[in-house]
Amino acid sequence: MVFERKMVKPHVLVLPYPAQGHVIPLMELSQCLANDGIKVTFVNTEFCHQRVVKSMSNKGNHIHETIDLVSIPDGMEPWEDRSDLGKLTETSAKVMPGNLEALIMEINAKGRDEITCVVSDYWLGWSMEVAERFGVKRVGFVPASVAMSALSMNVQKLVDDGIVDSNGTPFKKQVIELAPGMPGINTTNLAWMTIGDFTTQKIIFQFMKDNIKSINLAERVICNTSHELEPAALAYVPNWSTIGPLLASKRLGSTVGHFWTEDSACLDWLDEQPPRSVIYVAFGSFTVFDQTQFQELALGLEGTNRPFLWVVREDTAKSYPEGFEQRVENRGKIVGWAPQQKLLAHPSVSCFVSHCGWNSTIEGVSNGVRFLCWPYFADQFIDESYICDYWRVGLKLDKDESGIITQKEIKNKVEQLLSDEIMKRRAFELQKKALDCVAEGGSSHKNFQDFVDWIKGK
Repeated sequence: MVFERKMVKPHVLVLPYPAQGHVIPLMELSQCLANDGIKVTFVNTEFCHQRVVKSMSNKGNHIHETIDLVSIPDGMEPWEDRSDLGKLTETSAKVMPGNLEALIMEINAKGRDEITCVVSDYWLGWSMEVAERFGVKRVGFVPASVAMSALSMNVQKLVDDGIVDSNGTPFKKQVIELAPGMPGINTTNLAWMTIGDFTTQKIIFQFMKDNIKSINLAERVICNTSHELEPAALAYVPNWSTIGPLLASKRLGSTVGHFWTEDSACLDWLDEQPPRSVIYVAFGSFTVFDQTQFQELALGLEGTNRPFLWVVREDTAKSYPEGFEQRVENRGKIVGWAPQQKLLAHPSVSCFVSHCGWNSTIEGVSNGVRFLCWPYFADQFIDESYICDYWRVGLKLDKDESGIITQKEIKNKVEQLLSDEIMKRRAFELQKKALDCVAEGGSSHKNFQDFVDWIKGK
């Protein structure tokens, strides 16, 4: 069944993959669109929606006045584990298309402000099939690096070229490079190979192959990056358009979409610290450490004898070394979740110990900080390569023979990083390039205005 498109006021439906690192940039995009006078309906899964609304409840946030926050079921039971990405991906792909179609019909049936455009996470290609049936504009949004997303487009080619088998398992350990100037990726660190067990890896790999067919229905693909950050990758996909870094805190003054309540008191604590002195440590929404690694990290931070701010999520099982909290209480601050963009912009922060998720990567780059890289899974190894090998604004943390990043390694790399004045200068130069893109007249700024005009039918 195909629905005819009517001439109506622009109304964009925005749909993220149900994970923290996907919700935040699409919420930033939604705020930017709303700022340009476009009506936006933001569709989370019920599980994510409840977490986002709860995290905003104590902040007096008025985002609902400019963006309609709605939800649809993801097909999983309330008690099931959403960090099981294989099950979440498989189940949601079966259930959510029908739920999305029903939601659009419900909105359109109200007789005003019908949906005219669907902007969907690049990893939810099936949504483009739904949008096509309604005859509305179709946009894929890339929340990860373009290098990672370009690689995902080539998973079938990896099979055809004999690099991986039909399940995505590499035949041998090697580094593959899509094009000159793009980060190489070790086959052991291919995105799907770092997620869960073998069954999960098979599910994700098959999902990526299926996604290519449906995401090609998108009329436009927009990316949270810039030409200055990823020139070779963007040359590889010349039709993709850069609109980043989005950075709502710089463009709009606040970020929305977090799954946990931010501890803004840590900004007051930072005010009391000397300029460029604080080590900021955060590993995103998925990274999990065993007790040995957790304690080595704690002792490593203690061993630096520098002030640090460490984000330890509320859902993280933790056992600090005996006496640790007492020993560091005068120079260490531990919080459950932080307003990261504002924190990275603070003059007291010296460096960022990061999992290298794409949001964290471009937030750090856009604030001129240096990185200590601790990738965990998915696209983070490609981001680490950008940081250390291409932009050269960070260092890799190396594991010992037991697979542990030791307290000695952490202490030594912090000292090496913070004594490198040339790297410090490079970080500031890269910051300027990134921010110039979104300033008036910058490439990303022009692309975003062109995108808005297209949505409005100009």
